[in-house]
Amino acid sequence: LSQIGAKFIFVAGMFVSGCVTILFGMLDKVPSGPMFIGFCFLVRAMDAIGFAAAITASFSILAKAFPTNIATVLGSLEIFTGLGLVLGPPLGGFLYQSFGYEVPFITLGCIVLALVPVNICILPKYDSSPRKESFWKLILLPKVLILCLSIFSLSACLGFLDPTMSLFILKKFKLPAGYVGLVFLGLALSYSLSSPLLGLVSDKLPYIRKWLLISGDLMTAVCFFMLGPAPVLHIESQLWMFVLVLVLIGFSLGMSAMPLFPEILQCAYENGFEEGLSLLGLVSGLFNAMWSLGAFVGPVLGGFLNEELGFEWAAAIQGGWPLLSGLATGIFYIIEAIRKSSSSSLQNAPDFDNEERTRLMGNET
Repeated sequence: LSQIGAKFIFVAGMFVSGCVTILFGMLDKVPSGPMFIGFCFLVRAMDAIGFAAAITASFSILAKAFPTNIATVLGSLEIFTGLGLVLGPPLGGFLYQSFGYEVPFITLGCIVLALVPVNICILPKYDSSPRKESFWKLILLPKVLILCLSIFSLSACLGFLDPTMSLFILKKFKLPAGYVGLVFLGLALSYSLSSPLLGLVSDKLPYIRKWLLISGDLMTAVCFFMLGPAPVLHIESQLWMFVLVLVLIGFSLGMSAMPLFPEILQCAYENGFEEGLSLLGLVSGLFNAMWSLGAFVGPVLGGFLNEELGFEWAAAIQGGWPLLSGLATGIFYIIEAIRKSSSSSLQNAPDFDNEERTRLMGNET
C-alpha cells in the first residue's frame, strides 16, 4: 500500500470486487459438479482479494485524513455497514424473487463499478512513503497480540450467528421465514447506531478505551451465554428476551470494536514506529486479517458445535472467545499499570535523595 498508494489500492479493489460480483451472477451457467465448485472457490478468492484491498486502503485513508478522530470516523461509517446489513438481504431477496438469480449480483456489481470513477475524482491522492516497517515487529508486541485476540473474538462471535441463528429462530419460535430478517434488525441497528457515540467517547477520552474494551468483551460473553440461554441456567427462551440480548450484543460489540484500531496505532507509536501511510497500511492489514480469520473460524466452529450440541450450548461456548480476550486484556492493563507506577516511583527516588542530601549539607554548614 505504501509503495503504490492508498487511493490506487482502494479503487483497484473496488473495481475487482465489482467485476467479480457480476461473475457471481454467471455461475449458474457453469456445469454442475467439480467444475462448478472449483469456479465458486476461484470467484470467492478473487472477491476476497478485491475486498481486502479496498477495506485495508479505506482504513488507511480514514486514519490519514482524520488522525485525531479515527474511532469517531470509523464509528460513523459503521452506520452504513449496519444499513448494508439491514437492506442487503431484503433487497437481494426481492430482486431474486422478481428477476431470478443473475439480477441481484449484476445490479450490485454495476453499482460498485459506477462508484469507481466517483472515487477516482473525489478521493485525494496521498503521497506514498515507502518505509521498511516490520509486520512481525508489530504483531509480536504483547499489547498488539492481546488486541488481535479481541478482534478475532468479536468477528468469530458475529460469524457464528450467520449459519446458526436463523435456523434456531425458525425451529424455536416457529416464525415465518419472512420475519427472520426482522429479528436480525436488533443486532444491526444497535451496533450501527451506538458505534458513532462510542467512537466519539473513545477519541475524546482516550484513557477510557481500555475500560470500553474490557467491558465490551465481558458483556459480549455474558450475552452469548444468555442468547440460548445456556441449559445450565434452566431459563426458557422467549422471543422478546432473544431480541433484547441481540440488541445488547450489538452495543457490546461496538464498545469493544471502536477503540481497537486507535489502540493498536497508539501502541505502535509508543514502540518506535514512524507515523505515516506505511504504518497505517500495516495496522489496517493486521486489523482486517484478524477480523477475516474470526469470520472464518466463527461459522465453521459454530456450525459444528450447533450440529453436535445444539444452539444453546454452541452460543455459550462461542462466548468463551470474548471472555478469554476480556480477561486477557484486563490482566494486561493491570500489569501495565503496575509497571508504570513502579517505574515512575524509581524515577522520583533520585530526586528525593538529592533533596535530602542538600538539606543535610545545608544543616552541616
